[in-house]
Order: sequence, then C-alpha cells, then structure tokens
Amino acid sequence: MVKFPEADARLFKNVFVDRRTKRKIRANPLKVQSGKISGRGDGATKNLRPKRKK
Repeated sequence: MVKFPEADARLFKNVFVDRRTKRKIRANPLKVQSGKISGRGDGATKNLRPKRKK
C-alpha cells in the first residue's frame, strides 16, 4: 500500500491498462471514455480499464 498521496498519484492517476495486451498507458480519462485513445503494441484495442490498486 502506498504511504503518501504523491506516490499514489504517480502510480495510479490517469493510468489505464489495455484489456487485450495488458500494457499501460497514461491518458486523459475523458479521451479514453470517448474512444480517442488506443493501447500500445500489436493487437492493441480501445478497450481500456483503469489500473487497480492491489
């Protein structure tokens, strides 16, 4: 677990994960929601989810 808010923001704020390739990308949530952002790599999709805390 993260001990202070700065580290929490650095690790999780505006970070999304491609559901197919499992690669991370940092993007504006409004652009992700509108479908303007796609994942990285071969086989990347526009189907992204927010990065979860474990």
